[in-house]
Amino acid sequence: MRPKPDPIGPGQESVWDYPRPAIAEPSDRHVRIVHHGVLIAESRAPVRTLETSHPPSWYIPPNDVTQRLLHCSDRRSFCEWKGEAVYWHVEVDGQMLRDVAWSYPRPTPAFACLRDHLAFYAAPFDQCTVDGEVVRPQPGGFYGGWITADLAGPFKGAPGSMGW
Repeated sequence: MRPKPDPIGPGQESVWDYPRPAIAEPSDRHVRIVHHGVLIAESRAPVRTLETSHPPSWYIPPNDVTQRLLHCSDRRSFCEWKGEAVYWHVEVDGQMLRDVAWSYPRPTPAFACLRDHLAFYAAPFDQCTVDGEVVRPQPGGFYGGWITADLAGPFKGAPGSMGW
């Protein structure tokens, strides 16, 4: 059962107005990921994916990611819209953060703009920001959306949201 959307405040957009099926759109927002003082990624040319009930996932161009920190994982998953995802570990100061990023080497035609871009879960890192605002991870640990103050929920991933 679909929940009642939260009230939309000034300057906010409701994730309940996002489309289904999902879409990807280029952005000029500034996204940044830092862990243990090490810059993992920083971009002013990310692509965000939008889907009903989800905060955006931010896909960062490969040239804007510190590639030497990445290690390919054996993990794979499948998205009905984007295709097969490959997962990545990030190693910082000898600490291996496992399966904390994913990419689509061969996305479906509708998501061709995501080819080789990397998306990151926010929770494992010390700081993930959008335009300088520290994000909150999408609840539940399965989805990779980043919640900012300009979004109104409720957000899929919280307990009881499986049927949304």
